[in-house]
Amino acid sequence: MNAEPAETGLKALFFENRPILLRFLAARRATPDEADDVLQDLFVRLETQVIGPIAQPIPYLCRMADNLLVDHRRSAAARAAREEAWTGTQFGSEVDDSPSPERQLIGREALAATTRALAQLPERTVEIFRRFRIEGAPQRQIAGELDISVSAVEKHLHKAYQAIVAAKASLDAASLDGESPHPLRSQSRGSDND
Repeated sequence: MNAEPAETGLKALFFENRPILLRFLAARRATPDEADDVLQDLFVRLETQVIGPIAQPIPYLCRMADNLLVDHRRSAAARAAREEAWTGTQFGSEVDDSPSPERQLIGREALAATTRALAQLPERTVEIFRRFRIEGAPQRQIAGELDISVSAVEKHLHKAYQAIVAAKASLDAASLDGESPHPLRSQSRGSDND
């Protein structure tokens, strides 16, 4: 059998059942931020992986969300333990939590790429994305304020997420191709050859 078409398969079910997935994650004591992060990771997986036909798609999406939540929590716990151990041995009680200059540049480049991608979208799509992801407004509230359906809000969010995924893929491809979108990386390469 062939994999399900992108817009009629699991991704479509994901958007139709997003509220169910949020309640599912809330029942597992996920914070709203954790739930949003998990669902964004789930969307990226659905966007980037080919998944064949699934007999029970809603339980499958719930299982994926549950696994991603467990992974998210394990990563956060491991990162916190690692940082605590490292900072305790290196600096004692004086810790500088600010990111390194390279991380700042990488973050700025990623933000710029995302901003450029969103700027290419219709104004309403950007407004809905901003209200939902940045301001934290519920989809139902956004739909009511704009006098559109919740489904329409989800479609706008889908377009925004697709643009962000494409921007990330473009940055990753540029990095792999050696184009070095990050200034510090190009400087360090140049100094190796001197």
